[in-house]
Amino acid sequence: MTSPAFCATFGHGRITPLRRSVTEYAARYGLSGRRLEDFVLAVNEIATNAVLHGGGCGRLRLWSQDGRLWCEVADDGPGLAPGWLGASRRPSCDQAGGRGLWLARLLCRHLVVVSGPRGTHITFASPD
Repeated sequence: MTSPAFCATFGHGRITPLRRSVTEYAARYGLSGRRLEDFVLAVNEIATNAVLHGGGCGRLRLWSQDGRLWCEVADDGPGLAPGWLGASRRPSCDQAGGRGLWLARLLCRHLVVVSGPRGTHITFASPD
């Protein structure tokens, strides 16, 4: 992995400024149109999950590698429940929540979730 080009911490009430910063950085990287919108939406969903479910705050890193913009969002929360499969199957229509990671998986490439009792790290790449 190359050195992060953009790093930020965030918490409750700081998602909107984070989204603006990610949008600016991703646009400077060269993402535009639908690719930019999809990438920023995925970042928003995962960062919001970190705040809501991962201890109230998180860390974000962006970097470019192999012709893609990459993002990692990490938190220090309790981790995902054992056997959790939310990112791989569509949530039911009557289910409250559970769409953030699923949506990010649809919008971006190479989404990887590493979770344990010391937190969750989610890494993904910009869409094609």
